[in-house]
Amino acid sequence: MLHTERHATGADRGPDAVVETILDLAAGLAGKARAGGLTPVAVGVTVPGVVDEVAGVAAWSANVGFRDVPLRDLVSARLALPAALGHDVRAGGLAEARLGSGRDFRHVLFVAIGTGIAAAHVVDGQGFAGAHGAAGELGHIVVRPGGTPCGCGARGHLEAEASAAGVSRRYAALAGSPATAAEVVARAAAGDAVAIQVWTETVEVLADGLVTAQTLYDTEAMVLGGGLAEAGDALLAPLGVAIRERLTFQREPILVRAALGDEAGCVGAALLALDARP
Repeated sequence: MLHTERHATGADRGPDAVVETILDLAAGLAGKARAGGLTPVAVGVTVPGVVDEVAGVAAWSANVGFRDVPLRDLVSARLALPAALGHDVRAGGLAEARLGSGRDFRHVLFVAIGTGIAAAHVVDGQGFAGAHGAAGELGHIVVRPGGTPCGCGARGHLEAEASAAGVSRRYAALAGSPATAAEVVARAAAGDAVAIQVWTETVEVLADGLVTAQTLYDTEAMVLGGGLAEAGDALLAPLGVAIRERLTFQREPILVRAALGDEAGCVGAALLALDARP
């Protein structure tokens, strides 16, 4: 990584404005590279939601409001360079599988546990998007029928029950005071009874979801990233025990913490761009 910048998405301005921000930022980065004596050879862009990577279209995003945006072609036309479009979590999974904590394994499932939960299945360094660009939506499997309402309209989904947002919401409901997921983890370690209850329940729910994933994907390693994975051994140790208790015929996956942090998506975007070069 030679240069990084952070800019507000500004999704409240609408999807068209977000697209213009992406195009302006990409052009600005290419200009800075050239000014520094470098020659850009390709552009990689990753976005959340449902992404048709073959067509280069951001099909749908609840967060940003994208609806069938031909983002790859727009970027390519603006910069006169080859471009690739990918899903943010799948790109992060690709980076972790090739260069991060999953690099020693052929079959990797990258699971991002943050505000939401999503996964990326990577085999031999190649990610799989599914027939409609929606593969890996692990956060939307039912783990607690009739449970917490999910943003998608259903109830009891893994994302609603065990994401960082879910941890905060659950703690606030029981304790009567707000706390971030990181604060809940710290309070649990300090002996807070409510925090211990919330964290224990969160680990149990995550174990249910990940055992389902292991049954479906039969992976060698699960690489856990996102904000909740920052808990480190406070998550990995009890989660490993809970998964082991639930396995019958399935092989136990190796649990590892992601190595690339919040730069994984950027690294993955670069890998997609390099793969897409003529």
